[in-house]
Amino acid sequence: MRRRTEALLGIGAVTLLAIIASLAGRANAPEPTTIDARQPSTFLTDPGGARGLLEATQRLGIDVLRFRERPNQLKRYANRPRQILAILNPPAPVSAPDIPIILEFHRSTDLLLAGQRVDNLMRCFGYEVDRKGGTFDSVRVDGQQASAAFVHGALIATNDSAHTDSSRIGDVGAIRCKVPVVTSVHTLLSSPRGPVVVRLDEASGRRVILVSDASLLDNHALRETEAGPLVLALFAGQYDHIIFDEYHHGYGAAGSLGRVAVSWSARSPWGWAAWQLIGVGVLALLFGAVRFGPALPGIPRARRSPLEHLRALATALSAARGHDQAIAAIVRGLRRRLAPPAMRARGDWKAWLAQRERPEASPTERDALASLTTLTQPGQPSSSVLQAANAVEDLWQSLQH
Repeated sequence: MRRRTEALLGIGAVTLLAIIASLAGRANAPEPTTIDARQPSTFLTDPGGARGLLEATQRLGIDVLRFRERPNQLKRYANRPRQILAILNPPAPVSAPDIPIILEFHRSTDLLLAGQRVDNLMRCFGYEVDRKGGTFDSVRVDGQQASAAFVHGALIATNDSAHTDSSRIGDVGAIRCKVPVVTSVHTLLSSPRGPVVVRLDEASGRRVILVSDASLLDNHALRETEAGPLVLALFAGQYDHIIFDEYHHGYGAAGSLGRVAVSWSARSPWGWAAWQLIGVGVLALLFGAVRFGPALPGIPRARRSPLEHLRALATALSAARGHDQAIAAIVRGLRRRLAPPAMRARGDWKAWLAQRERPEASPTERDALASLTTLTQPGQPSSSVLQAANAVEDLWQSLQH
């Protein structure tokens, strides 16, 4: 099969797998959750967010903390003077197991509870949010001024001495809280339906601020209505530290970018396609793993002998017309290899060459020595350098045998 055909088949197979994975991921993807468009989180800058409240309190010189951990970690911030914990109408009601933890933290910190979704926590202080008028039926607060804010509910007293939350009775059991003794109740803002903002002064010295509608604290209300000065007056000069609960808004600090990416790939069709492509790549790697193993041995290359280097030097010197110097260098090189260490580089090399004649020499040695003696005479042609190198090699080989 040709390489072009194999490539086309591979591309077609990957495309088909990507389409199948996309369809499977879309079929298995969970339904998108409904997000409250007016979620009063300090991370949101839209009209329904509460980023303006955070920045305004910071400009007042108040230390602000966005709390993104589980409520059992609030104890690390206990006993700080002039501090308040603000829980602003999270997307889901405060979980029953979190209520005792928040009430325990309240022993050293004031509370601000805003919105219907903290109604189960408000009941522990003897109040609840009354929304009989409906979700979209709003009324102005404090008269009929054009700049007055609108609210969708009011606060009413339950007149209970205790409250039991049984929403988690199946796993953690019923949660019971006792309504504290309140020395005074201050209505800070009201509407035709009743109180909207109430401050409770407890006998223990702690304070609880209840707000029936968290929209009084959002960016739009602070900027466009008369609720802004009233809301800021709740904090200015009263507190040095504010803790905004962001954990119940879904901004928990747990997790990492890798975990978020894996979670996204599990519910997104594109993520399923990416996982399929990774699987195809792993399979291709496994099928090609037969090529793994030790490296192939390299081609053995023998090192050049000193005589080969000598011949190369002779060729170079011959090309430079240094015939006599080349032959002299060749003979001196032979003397360094044959003479004892103590006698090296001493005396005239021509005299040393003349002393190499011996009666027991082999014919090859005598011929090479005679040729080398002749070539050492001045006025030799350019080819004499190569002849001298060959004669030295023949002489060296005969002496080695």
